This record gives sequence, structure tokens and C-alpha cells, in this order.
Amino acid sequence: MTTTRHLDLGCGKFPRNPYDCNELHGIDMRALDPGDTGFSYRRANVVVEAIPYPDDFFDSISAFDFIEHIPRVLAGGAEGTRLPFIELMNEIWRVLVDGGRFYAITPAWPHPEAFVDPTHVNFITEDTLTYFTGDSPLGGIYGFHGHFKLIRQDWVHPDEARNADADSMDNPIRPAKHYETGSKRLAQRFRRWSRRMRGKPEERDPPQRHWLRWELRAVKAPG
Repeated sequence: MTTTRHLDLGCGKFPRNPYDCNELHGIDMRALDPGDTGFSYRRANVVVEAIPYPDDFFDSISAFDFIEHIPRVLAGGAEGTRLPFIELMNEIWRVLVDGGRFYAITPAWPHPEAFVDPTHVNFITEDTLTYFTGDSPLGGIYGFHGHFKLIRQDWVHPDEARNADADSMDNPIRPAKHYETGSKRLAQRFRRWSRRMRGKPEERDPPQRHWLRWELRAVKAPG
């Protein structure tokens, strides 16, 4: 079986694995006992430190509710002004293989979830991706030297995006089934009509999709 490696940033004790890779790694700034984690764990503060892995090591990387905590600018210090968000995106690109995936779920503007947490310092919008994707990323003027292609950007609820496959059982919220023909479709319509007649709400309220999902592909090879 081919080994596939995944890295979860800000993993805590329960790292995510949205592509079901068979080798799971995690990074967190908190101290964890590696013997208790059940995955390969390294401690690092990626705001000011490099990702502690070699180039072209991971098939995929995830960041769930993470990049909103990465400062855009750190002024002063021995190294002068630094741009941690730009540096982190460079590091993510560096440790991904050619074609590797970056999968991020982030509360984003203009929704309140982006602002209510006082540790949120990096406010993401639908246009932030232009600094990291395409043939001439705008982030190049700030030192971004990676190259990502956009696979998708969409608004989601975290519980429908824990796994990149929408139908995965890892996602507590999965797409509703819509039957086009036959007895199952008739039964589905009857259930909905019956609930309305009894004054009951729909079987499932629509989730609040206030988080942006990024799925990016690292480009390393020329062309």
C-alpha cells in the first residue's frame, strides 16, 4: 500500500485527516505527550518557527479554525518586521509534494464568527486567495514565493466539511438525499407534507455557512 502523509496544523489531541491518509502527523504549540496521541506529533509555534519537516514531505495539510489566529504583521524584534501569514503559506507550500492539497476551514468576513474570538487576528475574505493562487499571486510583493492552484473555495459549516468528501461519515452534516423517482421519493414528499400539516419545522434546519473552505493544490513542477 502506498504511504500517504497528512499534517494537521493546530492539531490538539484530535487531529483531522480530511483525505483519509494512512500516516497522520500533527503540530501544536501546546505540549502534548507523544505517547498519548496515537499519531506523530511535533511541538512548534508556526507564527515564528518553520514547519519542522523537510521539503516535499506531505501529501496534504489541513488547518481547521487555525489561520485566523496567525498574525499578518509582527513589528519589531531582532529580525525586524515579519509577515507570519505570508511565511506560513510559504512553509505549507514547501512541505507539500507537487500536487499536494491544502485544506482550510476558517470563519470569515462578514460573519460574526470571524470577529467574536479575541484571539482572531487574521480576517479572511473571499478575495484573500488572490494573494496565494494563480500564475501571479499578489502575495509575491510581500515575499510569497509558493504556487497554488485553486480547487475550490466555498462557504460551509464546519460539521459538513471535516472530510473533503461531502458524503463521508466523518461529517455530522451530510447532503440531504433527494429521490427523483419511485416510492422513496413519494415517501419523502409525504413526510414533508405531514410535518407541515402538524406545524413542525423541517426535519433539519439549514446549517449556518459562515466559514470559508479553501482547497488548494501545490504546484512545484514547471508548467
